[in-house]
Formats: sequence, structure tokens, C-alpha cells
Amino acid sequence: MTFFRHFPTKDSVLVTDPYDPLIAEAIAAQPLDLPALERVRRGLLAALDGITPVEDATARRRVAVVAGLPELRGALMASTQATQDAIVDRLVGQGVDRLDAAVVTAACLGAISAALLVWPRLGDDVTLGSQVRYALGLLVAGEAR
Repeated sequence: MTFFRHFPTKDSVLVTDPYDPLIAEAIAAQPLDLPALERVRRGLLAALDGITPVEDATARRRVAVVAGLPELRGALMASTQATQDAIVDRLVGQGVDRLDAAVVTAACLGAISAALLVWPRLGDDVTLGSQVRYALGLLVAGEAR
């Protein structure tokens, strides 16, 4: 009973993302003259700047559990949808068409989600930041390895 006072579900221990407001704010802070995709991409990259090595290691352990348990993918998708909703609402508030905002946000978050699920199988020297930067770079022509 005490556990559920802190976490609404068991899944939320691993997939809760308290950073949605910070991410949305970082995206909203991007120059308005940039295309929406680039604003989302740059905002997500800016949000990575504050990740400490301890947070990186914690994220790796959490992602490894989620990646190894297909039954947790639904919770991951729900968390990602909450992030998408926060970003889309901010973009729409800045004048971006709702469909455009949803598509570019889904593209960026899809790239990040795919990269995160692969991340635990990579070497310990691959950080969360480098993995996300690579994934988001794939959305820009010519940035693939």
C-alpha cells in the first residue's frame, strides 16, 4: 500500500518521466523562425545538456529493464505519448499547426525511443546523450554513420 502512494503502477517505477515540462520549455525556447522539426530536435538536444553521469547510469539501468521486458513497452509508449502531448501543446501555442506539431514531435520521439531500446546492448562508453544525438541526427540528411 505504501508503494502505491508513491507510484500509481509498478510500471511507473521504470518509465515515469518527470522531465516533460523541462523538455517542452527547451523546445519552446528555440528560435521561432526555425522549422518545427528543427525546433523539436534542438530543444530535445538542449534538454540533454543537464544530464549528469549519475542520471545517465540510472537511465541506462531503467532502459535495460524496459528493453528486456516486452510487457513494459506499453508503459513506455504511454510515457512517450505524455511527452508528445506536452511538446505538441507548446508548439501549437506558438502557432504551429497541430498536425505538423504532432508529426515532427512523433518523428523525434520515435527516433529517441528506438535508440533507447538499443542503447543497453551497446558499450558502457555510449552515453544517453551520444545515443540521443545520433538518433536525432538521423532525421537530418547526411548525419548517419
